[in-house]
Amino acid sequence: MIEELYREHWPLVCGFLLRSHLAEDLAQETFVKATRALLGWRGENPAAWLLAIARNVLVDHIRRRRIEVALPDPGELGVPALHVVSLDVRDTLDRLPERHRRLLTLVYLEGFSLVEVAAMTGRNHASIKTAVWRARNAFADIYGAPE
Repeated sequence: MIEELYREHWPLVCGFLLRSHLAEDLAQETFVKATRALLGWRGENPAAWLLAIARNVLVDHIRRRRIEVALPDPGELGVPALHVVSLDVRDTLDRLPERHRRLLTLVYLEGFSLVEVAAMTGRNHASIKTAVWRARNAFADIYGAPE
């Protein structure tokens, strides 16, 4: 069973983790955790199940490492200083319901495609597209409302 999952979903899990230079190590850890959790798997969508494990492996890795990189001065990069608008956007995101905030963060801040988000959540592409549309509308309602 795990061999089938491995052969069929290795590229998907590895692609998801390629955002990190440790992709192969983290993919291996994902399949080790999947092997341990196989008895508890209820047979739902294997891609969504594996991507959920992969995401947790990546988050755990980042939390363990706690690497802080010193950023160069924005002026050196030719980037304008942080604007109040950026803070307003973060504040608006914080005021959204969790389901909306998570979707907008995955798509717009973390750069995942709708297909990837669908696989991560076990939902279909059309329902994710609709949910993101609703989340954007909720964001626009809050962002445009006077304080």
